[in-house]
Amino acid sequence: MTLINFRPVPSRLALIAALFSIAGGFAAPVWAQADQRPAARPDHNAPLTHGLAGPYLAARLATVDNDFSAAAKYFAQASAHDPEDVYLQDSALVALTSAGDVEGAVKLADEMIEQNGFTELAGLMHRARLIHDGQWQALVDFIDENRQTDVPLQDDLMDGIIRAWAILGAGRASDAVQAFQDMAANPATTPIVNYHLAMARALAGDYETANDLMQNSEANGHLLGIQARVQILAQLDRRDEAIALLDGLQGASDEPQLQALYQKLQNGDPIAFDVISGPQGGIGHLLLSFASALSDGADPEPLSLIHARLAAWIAPDNPEAHLMVAQFLQERQQFDLAEAEFETVRKMGQMRPQAELSRIDALARADRADDAEKAALSLTAAYPDMAPAWIALADVKRQQEDYKSAITSYDKALQLLEDAPAPARWFPLYARGIALERDGQFDRAEADLQAALEIRPDQASLLNYLGYSWIDRGENLDRALGMIEKAVKLSPDDGYILDSLAWAYYRLGRYEEAVAPMEAAIGTMASDPVVNDHLGDIYWKVGRKREAQIQWRRALSFDPAASGEVKPERIRDKLDRGLDAVLKDEGASADTNPTPQPKSEADATE
Repeated sequence: MTLINFRPVPSRLALIAALFSIAGGFAAPVWAQADQRPAARPDHNAPLTHGLAGPYLAARLATVDNDFSAAAKYFAQASAHDPEDVYLQDSALVALTSAGDVEGAVKLADEMIEQNGFTELAGLMHRARLIHDGQWQALVDFIDENRQTDVPLQDDLMDGIIRAWAILGAGRASDAVQAFQDMAANPATTPIVNYHLAMARALAGDYETANDLMQNSEANGHLLGIQARVQILAQLDRRDEAIALLDGLQGASDEPQLQALYQKLQNGDPIAFDVISGPQGGIGHLLLSFASALSDGADPEPLSLIHARLAAWIAPDNPEAHLMVAQFLQERQQFDLAEAEFETVRKMGQMRPQAELSRIDALARADRADDAEKAALSLTAAYPDMAPAWIALADVKRQQEDYKSAITSYDKALQLLEDAPAPARWFPLYARGIALERDGQFDRAEADLQAALEIRPDQASLLNYLGYSWIDRGENLDRALGMIEKAVKLSPDDGYILDSLAWAYYRLGRYEEAVAPMEAAIGTMASDPVVNDHLGDIYWKVGRKREAQIQWRRALSFDPAASGEVKPERIRDKLDRGLDAVLKDEGASADTNPTPQPKSEADATE
C-alpha cells in the first residue's frame, strides 16, 4: 500500500470522477458542470478607463495572469457598475476566493442572494458561511429549498453529504445516520459515503461500526483516511492491527503525523480520535475530495482552488487543506500566496516534509534560489535520513550551477536509497549524471545515466540527454542516434528533443536530414535563441544562406547571452563572414557551441 497525501490515487480518482458522470447515477453540483458556466468573454489589452469597460478588461487581464488579488479588485469594480450581471459577480467570487479573501466572497454571495441574484456559485459560498458559523438547521433548510430538484438527494453527493453532516450538527444523530445510509445504497457512492458515515459514527463513540465502515471506504487513499483508521483501531484497543496497517504503508516513515501515531501505538500512549472534531471537519474532507477530482487534467479547473480554499476556511486546523491550497497556487505561479499557506502549515508543526518539499520547489521556480536553498538546508537538518530532502537540496544547487555541491547531496540521497526499490533511484541517478557531466566528470556521469536508463528505458529526456552527450563527444554514434530517435517517438512534440535530433544529424554531417526536425523544433520554440541559431547553421550547410542569416538575426533578437549556451559575438561573426569561415578559423569541421542542455530534464519528476 502506498500513501498519497492528498492527491487521490487512481482508484479514488475514478471513484470521485463518477461525481461528474451521468452514467454514474448521480450528478455534480451545477457549479461544477462546464456547460452551466457562462462563456468566457474575449481578452482585450486596453488601458484602464472609468466605467465598466476599464475594470472589466483589467480583471480579464489579471485573470489570464492568475493575479487573483488584482482580478478580485477589478471584478468588484466592474460588478458595481453592472450589479445585475451575474457573470461579473460570479467572476468576482472566484477571484476573491482564489486570492484568499473568503470572507469578502461570502459577503458578496450573501448580497447576491438577498438581491435575487442567486447563482450556483453564490449558493456554494452561502453554504460555506452557514457551515463556518455552525448554523446547521439553516443549512438544512437552505439545501432543501435550493438544491437541484431533478436529482434525487441520495444521488447528489455534495449536497447529500453536507446535509447529513448538518443534521448531525443540529443534534439529530439518528436522522443523520439514516441520511448517510440512504446515500450509501448507491454502489457508485458507497466508498465515499461510508468514509463520512464512519467518521460520524466515531464522533459518536461507535468505533466498532466505524471500523467496519472504514473497510469499504476511500480511507486508504489519503493521509487523513489512514489517520482516521489508525485512531479508530486504537479506540478499540486493536493496536497490533493499527501497527500492521502502518508497517504495510509505503511512505509512512516520511509523515510526522503517522510516525507520531506509530510511536504512541508502540509505547501504549493514549490516542484520541481527533482527525475531525465535528461536522465542519467532515465537510472539509468532502470539499478536499472535490478539489482533488476537479484538479485532475492538463488544465487546472479554477473551481479546484475554490473548493480547497473553502475547506481551509471552514476547517482551518486541517493542515492538508492548507497544503492543497498552497500547491494549487504554486501550479498557477502564485508563489507569494502559496508561501503564506506553506507558512500556515509550518506553524502547525504538521506535514512538514511534504509542505517543505513543495515550498522548495515553489521557491526555486520563482527564481528565489537563495530562499530555496535555505529551506532545503533546514529540511535536511531536520530530517537527515530523508532522501527526498537531499534530492531537493541537490536540485537547488544544480539550478545554481554549483555542480560539486549538487553531486555531494545526490550522493547522500542515493546512499539513503541504497536498499530502496529501483524506481526510487532512477531520478537521483539521472540528476546526478547531469551534474557530473556539467562538472566535467563524464565517466561517472555516463555510468549514472546508463544505470538510470536500465530502470527507465523509455524515459524520453534521459534517452535524449545520454544520446546527445555521446554524439557531442563522437562516441557510440549509432546507438546514440537511435536513442534520440526513440526519444522523439516517445515525445514527438518536445521541441528540445527535436532540436537534439536535428543537431545530432548536423554533428554527423547529415545536414539534409537535420532540416525537418529542426524546423519542427522551431515551430514549438520560436523564440528560443539556441534553436534559432541551430536552424541558421543547418540552413547554411544545405545552401539556404539567406534563410540562415534570418535565423541568426532572430537568435540575436532573443538575448542569446542569457541562455548561457550561445555566444552573441559568434553569431555576429557568422553574419559578417559566413559559417564556413568561422569554422575554418576555429579549426573545426563542426560547430563548437556548448552542448545544449535538454531543458525538459530540469522538470523531470516521478
